[in-house]
Amino acid sequence: MKPLIPSPPSQRGNKRWGVAFILLVGGFINYLDRASLGVAAPSMMSDLHLTNTDIGLMGSVFSLCFAFSQLPAGWLADRFGPRKVYASAATLWGLSTMLTGLCSTLPALLAARGLLGMTEAPGWPTSAKITSIWFPRKERALASSIWDASSRWGLAFAPPLLVFMSIHFGWGALFYLAGSLGVIFGVVFFFIYRHPENHPSMTQAERDYILADGGGSLPQQPAGSRVKWAELFRYKSMWGMMLGWFCYIWLFNIFVTFLPLYLMKTQNMTLSSMGVYASIPYLAGIVGAALGGFAVKWLIDGRRVAEPLKAKKIVIMVAALISGVTTVAVPFCDSLVAALAMMTIAMFFLSAVSCTCWAIPGDVASNDIVGTVCGIQNFGGFFAGALSPLVTGFIADTTGSYAMAFISGGVIAAMSGLCYWFLVKKPIVREGESLAGAGQPLQGQL
Repeated sequence: MKPLIPSPPSQRGNKRWGVAFILLVGGFINYLDRASLGVAAPSMMSDLHLTNTDIGLMGSVFSLCFAFSQLPAGWLADRFGPRKVYASAATLWGLSTMLTGLCSTLPALLAARGLLGMTEAPGWPTSAKITSIWFPRKERALASSIWDASSRWGLAFAPPLLVFMSIHFGWGALFYLAGSLGVIFGVVFFFIYRHPENHPSMTQAERDYILADGGGSLPQQPAGSRVKWAELFRYKSMWGMMLGWFCYIWLFNIFVTFLPLYLMKTQNMTLSSMGVYASIPYLAGIVGAALGGFAVKWLIDGRRVAEPLKAKKIVIMVAALISGVTTVAVPFCDSLVAALAMMTIAMFFLSAVSCTCWAIPGDVASNDIVGTVCGIQNFGGFFAGALSPLVTGFIADTTGSYAMAFISGGVIAAMSGLCYWFLVKKPIVREGESLAGAGQPLQGQL
């Protein structure tokens, strides 16, 4: 077969970046629904007589259900395709969010949050699979930074928007609003998404550019050489991604579940002012995710100092260390400005870690198993990270302070870089087979 020769940039289209924007919108709605609990927590604690531990338990139930659902979610995306799986998931997670607004007891709330965790599970593995299909390897970190930043967009705009809804219409109304957006997006996505091979209006030059460097939806390996699901746990790189993602998720879950409460309890804020201040770290996270993707591309194209996988690991290592150090500093700040500054810097670099981590599976796995690999990475992170909200709530209730939760969370987050740097090295393929286009060594098992 004659090799594909990429066309000059001036002759290519940009349909692939439109796909990244669609994933950005879907991720925004995903996190708007997920962040509803953190914003509604103060009012729910008052109306339903809940404790910090109860709120943490809801966060942990969500994470556990989300974690275990990652395993089938990634496989479903590989088996049935991202179009059907993502559209179905968005519709169902929207309905689950709306259901939360109807709950008035802790058991009912736990059930609703568990259902939300299961239905939101396909979101990120499916987005990562779509990225591996629509983008060449060198652009995947940048593309991932666009849709992964959606988590920060959702968390940034959730507080002011949902606080307004809670103040004027009650905390239940914010769940109805957020959930309805998920249902609408699921229907729209089903009708507009197509793979590059079937896209009706993209240029052949752009299609060739994508396919030339590992993109496209066709399997990269013969059917008999594909790595089976259970075999993935035999690879050191797989464990490195799971452990590294756990370290990231531990701290991120603390921010998502307890940032609004932390600001209200330690800085004596009102609900309305909290909605504004709680958005600031996530706005910085939007910028951090974008710059993380650009940093990887700069290392590859601008300076040519590293191949794609190593460039991503460099960014993760540096960003994880800075994020961890600034998080540890938060409890030692004696003013709102100082504490908010440290949390803002931490979220900036934590976002650079996140977007880069989501681009790594496309470097170590062939396109036909990227969804499964991403699902297992997310499973490892959220399975262990599910303890984070519960531990944080318990610490706050027993000590009357969030200090130890932030200190330990910062240390754990810093370890994310070590996991990716030392463990994620080899491609996930059978010995003797090749990862198409990767050009890496083949012995990747423990």
